[in-house]
Amino acid sequence: MEEEYSQLDISIQEKDKLVAEVIRYVLFKTHQSSGCPIRREELTQIVTKNYHQRSLPSLVINEAREKLSSIFGFDMKELNRMRPSSNRPAARASQQSNVDAKSYVIISKLPADQYTKYVENKEASHLTGFAFVVIGIIHLAGGKLSEENIWHQLKKLGLSESDEKNPIFGNCKQTLDMLVQQRYLQKEKVTGPEGNILMYELAERALDESISAELKKYISQVVNKETTTQEDD
Repeated sequence: MEEEYSQLDISIQEKDKLVAEVIRYVLFKTHQSSGCPIRREELTQIVTKNYHQRSLPSLVINEAREKLSSIFGFDMKELNRMRPSSNRPAARASQQSNVDAKSYVIISKLPADQYTKYVENKEASHLTGFAFVVIGIIHLAGGKLSEENIWHQLKKLGLSESDEKNPIFGNCKQTLDMLVQQRYLQKEKVTGPEGNILMYELAERALDESISAELKKYISQVVNKETTTQEDD
């Protein structure tokens, strides 16, 4: 890798500074934006601000990913932004769109029990629970559900879209919208017989195997528990 940098006429010191700047940006932006994905374009601009070698951004970003893993214990996971299922173009055009819309999130590599004990922000656990419930509702609906039906289900838990001062979530509608910004959900307006309907669909982070596996496991446990309770009655 050092040879690649020397061929680009970049010193080790300059390279290390660029890698550190990318790492710093990823960590602070993740904290500042509550875990929303960071666009590759943002990271590329850190490098191209003062350097114009075409292959340099990829080299710097890849080394930053390695250091985030080995030093900080984070997997800097690449996301390819999905389009809503009703608005996906032909395969080739879709692939090009995904390349243009590449982004990253960082995920802890610690085992779940250690992460919960030493890292997890307990003050934000209610938001994690909210996300898990909403993703579960949409998953059980086949991966796509109207806004009206989502709030119909959430009202059973005492949450209303008109509630802007919920003692736990604050503005409930904004809390749902945050899941879109974090790319757990995506939404689009669909024209139907009764006019425009806002549909929510599972996005790339909710469809990640690590989350979908946990979700299916939890749903299975709930179903088995209810079945057992009914049999006992």
